[in-house]
Amino acid sequence: MEIGIDKIGFYTPHQYVDMNNLAVARNVEPEKFTIGIGQEEMALAPITQDSVTLAANAALQIISEEDKKAIDFVIFGTESGIDHSKSGAVYVHKLLGLKPQARAIEVKQACYGATAAIQMAKGHVALHPESKVLVLGSDIARYGLNTSGEATQGAGAVALLIGANPGILALENEDVYLTNDIMDFWRPIYSEQAFVDGKFSNEQYILFFQKVWEQYKEKTGLQLADFEAICYHLPYTKMGLKALRTVIDEAEEQDKERLLENYKTSTQYNRRVGNIYTGSLYLSFLSLIEQQERLKAGSRIGFFSYGSGAVGEFFTGVLQPNYQAHLNTEQHAKLFSSREELSVEQYEEIFSNTLPTDGSTIELDVKQDPAPICLAGITDNKRQYINKLD
Repeated sequence: MEIGIDKIGFYTPHQYVDMNNLAVARNVEPEKFTIGIGQEEMALAPITQDSVTLAANAALQIISEEDKKAIDFVIFGTESGIDHSKSGAVYVHKLLGLKPQARAIEVKQACYGATAAIQMAKGHVALHPESKVLVLGSDIARYGLNTSGEATQGAGAVALLIGANPGILALENEDVYLTNDIMDFWRPIYSEQAFVDGKFSNEQYILFFQKVWEQYKEKTGLQLADFEAICYHLPYTKMGLKALRTVIDEAEEQDKERLLENYKTSTQYNRRVGNIYTGSLYLSFLSLIEQQERLKAGSRIGFFSYGSGAVGEFFTGVLQPNYQAHLNTEQHAKLFSSREELSVEQYEEIFSNTLPTDGSTIELDVKQDPAPICLAGITDNKRQYINKLD
């Protein structure tokens, strides 16, 4: 029995800032952002969107009534959780109208969370082949205005439906992983913003990739030539390229060209969204399969997942026959084209408009947010969510 990704959905907020304009406002050469780190636009979440609503909006695109009957497990991967106790998955479960006979949990390990969720989902489906699992990777990356990490912020979510006989990608079983207790990126519970040792984190990302890649080759005997593409977790789009370049000379020239071309294709969506932590690897995969028309069924895709702190994993999947029929390429193109560009001043104002942390009641204007699912306010310390389609 094959298990893997049956459907994939994506959502990003309706507002963004152009990185050229941000660079000028910060007295930085625009090429430092657009070429140096490889970002063109940065999605910005309004106050009416959080990790829960982003995830629910991503899932809303792909979940049919038939899927609702089969989903008995919702796993929410995030490092932007909204409650220390209650999982974001429970909120999404209700907002989507899923059946009560389901598990709903949240998992956390920096940007690795959604990968852990997929592996957990795979095990669940192996035991219950009739089941489907909804996996969510949803985050809002915030480092603060005028900080060193500002240009790598972003907001968005990816939703994946995991099941038997998948329509898009069958996951293979020869995965490898690595854990090491390091402090390259972290966010204590008392802080709204993350702390990062940027140079160290970049070094560890590359080191983890090299180690799991060596493990994988030793375990399977496969080489770069056996891959049509490798997708990477992308805190910024240049990061994955730095890792790929450390092993690319293992390949023949035609394989190098293919892998580098497909890497570039896999970054197109991320360039326009920014870092979405747990969802960024799967946004990269989505960009690849929706934008690279030359991909064929039977192609092997590699995935490198990295979550600071740190856990890394390399795993693989094979594209399924007629996988294109399961994609929402036009819908995602419309999502991008309908977004509103903000001035830097507007971005700074929206970024600084945050929810109260003292228990105050607040009512939010959801009419300004075109998303179907929004945060409508806070009452009695409880977030109030609405689905406009209900």
